[in-house]
Amino acid sequence: MALSTRFYFLLAFNLLILLSCHAQNLKKALKVANSLYEEEAYKEALPAYLEVLKIEPGSAEANYKAGILYLRTIHKIKSLPYLKKAFETNPAIANDIKLQLATSYQFNHKYTEALKLFKEHKLSLTTKDPSKLKVIDRRIFECENGLYYLANPVKAQVDNIGSIVNSKYADFAPVITADESIMVFTSRRPGSTGEKLDENSSYYEDVYITYFKDGHWVTPKNIGKPVNNDGHDASIAISPDGTQLFIYKDLNMGDIFVSKMTGGTWSKPEDMGRHINTKHSETSISMTSDGRAVYFTSDREGGFGGFDIYKSEKDKKGKWGPAVNLGKVINTDYAEESPFIHPDGKTLYFSSRGHAGMGDYDIFKSTLKDDGSWSPPENLGYPINTADDDIYFVLSADNRNGYYSSERENGLGEKDIYLISMPKPVEAIAIETKTSVAPMPGLKEIAPIATVASFNPITILKGTVRDAITKQYLAAELTLTDNEKNEVISEITSNPDNGSFLIVLPSGKNYGLTIQKAGYLFHSENFDIPSSNNYQEVNKDIELKKVEVGSKIVLRNIFFDFDKSTLRPASTAELDRLVKLMVDMPKLKIEISGHTDNKGSSEYNKQLSRSRSESVVNYLIGHGIQKGRLTFAGYGFDRPVATNETNEGRQLNRRTEFEVMAD
Repeated sequence: MALSTRFYFLLAFNLLILLSCHAQNLKKALKVANSLYEEEAYKEALPAYLEVLKIEPGSAEANYKAGILYLRTIHKIKSLPYLKKAFETNPAIANDIKLQLATSYQFNHKYTEALKLFKEHKLSLTTKDPSKLKVIDRRIFECENGLYYLANPVKAQVDNIGSIVNSKYADFAPVITADESIMVFTSRRPGSTGEKLDENSSYYEDVYITYFKDGHWVTPKNIGKPVNNDGHDASIAISPDGTQLFIYKDLNMGDIFVSKMTGGTWSKPEDMGRHINTKHSETSISMTSDGRAVYFTSDREGGFGGFDIYKSEKDKKGKWGPAVNLGKVINTDYAEESPFIHPDGKTLYFSSRGHAGMGDYDIFKSTLKDDGSWSPPENLGYPINTADDDIYFVLSADNRNGYYSSERENGLGEKDIYLISMPKPVEAIAIETKTSVAPMPGLKEIAPIATVASFNPITILKGTVRDAITKQYLAAELTLTDNEKNEVISEITSNPDNGSFLIVLPSGKNYGLTIQKAGYLFHSENFDIPSSNNYQEVNKDIELKKVEVGSKIVLRNIFFDFDKSTLRPASTAELDRLVKLMVDMPKLKIEISGHTDNKGSSEYNKQLSRSRSESVVNYLIGHGIQKGRLTFAGYGFDRPVATNETNEGRQLNRRTEFEVMAD
């Protein structure tokens, strides 16, 4: 009996020692974690609380703090089991436990559970502070929206773009050219220009570039100086043709700069001027395909609240004009961010915290109407939008692929770039039918789910410019003109390294394209794109001919009235370029010749073609060119350049040429 009593005494004593050690270890570990938390060293505090939970899995305080800290990371959904455990163990662990648990449920797309707790937390508030109530009401609204969007998903696929582009560091803010051949993005990976670390031990932001070749994106390269410098540099937009790159710099409160591709290299970024940059923050921007307007965000005075989206147009001197707020249809009393104007010039995509979203920033779509107003924004739907931030969305000109950066559990590091295979137009019809049902009871302000238009009225013209003899790539000036208005729409220079160029042509216009370079005859092309024309890409490789005797070019933008020799007004731009060539080269002598197809008699066609070439010569004489430098001829259908058996061939044969007779 004595032995048995001693045994139990020793056992109890050892248990007390173990419990004491356990309690001491728990107290010590919790003290370390709490100290880090109070010092706001959150990155270090989270693993410290996880160590506490290894000692005591049921610690309400450690579970609560671990959950809160997970909500501060990209792993927000991991907060749920910790906050649930804290609430189950001690429902009074913190005054905001229901609010934090509801938030975790929301990020996990458990909107029913989140709604219940948000409403309970709202009722428990002892103060009726309007700002606090506004936050809770917004969260309740987001959860109601989330239930609806989750029940009506769009047929989009969201995939990580992969390890060739993404790193284990933060990669974000992707921007693309209209044809999806170039992507520029921002990264915090090693190899930054300044090789510096910030206060969070993260590398400074630098701009990187990658190209789409042979069906995949190639390994990105640091775009280098002068775009990147020793500080933070972030890409926020690229012009549709890839010749202008917009950079955010952390100057003043945040300003926007632009770098231009000249001579195969990027120029030093320049401040965009006082109408764009102010003493307030300007954070994101997008340029129209014609380069005449930009949409950007600013929190300047006079807005609706937070960041608003503004528009600025370029004046005749090439300066950006006064910024105009897009108004209350687009902007809310919350923040709007990352506008992206589609190459069609009419469809605006942007992120908002104020419209009917699922949580934080959601991506919306609005269309510019004929009267200049914007249509009510439409939510892009789930899974494109989520409960977390969905921002910096861009879309290819053919509407097939979207890109944005996101923080997701399946990511390769921190923020990653994702590819969105957008819903197909035929599927969008089904989606529209499916989501046209009445909203859920009590849900009055739900934004409709955006659909993909079956008609995409854009033509992308791209190609190269070379020397006709040597085949060497040339940096030539390309001028696009609206022939009917005799108005220059865009002026770009082909890349001297590979001769490439890209121009976006909205449908419904007749365009004249002129390619010129000193020492060469200019080359002209005509594009008549009907309003009914859907998306297409046209490849055109241009070969410029040097100015020498015998060189010929076709004047493709000279037009005559039907069956007459009367020059139409749409010919003016082409004729004026010919005048300039003759003025710039005072010794040049040319022959203007007219040609027809084989419809009609030979005699009639020769007379018509002669009269038309004479009209061109008379225009040149009327604009100061000496008569002795000009001759004209009409060859009818004697010199075809294509078959007369097809409409396309006959169209090529109907032309006006000029030939160098002396230089």
